[in-house]
Amino acid sequence: MKNAFILSVFVLFSMFSYSQNDSCECCTEKHSEFDFWIGSWTVTNPDGELAGNNIIDKIQDKCILRENWTSAKGNYTGTSSNFYNYTKKQWEQIWIDNKGGSLHLKGNRFGNQMILKTDVAKNKDGQPFYHKVTWTVNDDGSVRQYWETITNDKDITIAFDGLYKKTE
Repeated sequence: MKNAFILSVFVLFSMFSYSQNDSCECCTEKHSEFDFWIGSWTVTNPDGELAGNNIIDKIQDKCILRENWTSAKGNYTGTSSNFYNYTKKQWEQIWIDNKGGSLHLKGNRFGNQMILKTDVAKNKDGQPFYHKVTWTVNDDGSVRQYWETITNDKDITIAFDGLYKKTE
């Protein structure tokens, strides 16, 4: 009888502990700020030419926004993991592509824009530069991704300017 009681208490405690740990840690408003990018997208350049396709989904119990990019010709692919770093109070993106390139972007959402930047580094000429990528939600549900490389805090080169339209 004593063993049955102990077993019953253990089962109840286990059920209570499981229900307490079953919450969604990344289901906060902050963790949802980049959800506007979720979906299957056709991406075009400013001239309307197809740039590629991108699939954005949420994984790891909604803690990571995963990007899977394929260029129009299929020879350039990349994946990013995007997450809200609660400790640092910022969004971060880790991008890795099939050419060995990588970026670590950090920033936050401001109004209808997610703005992420890299840390400042030195280019081959020793000049300071950083990357700034801005995703803007448009009224029609499309998203513009605008990637700038900024050198000496004034010289801007556009690395990418794409318009995302959902394919679903």
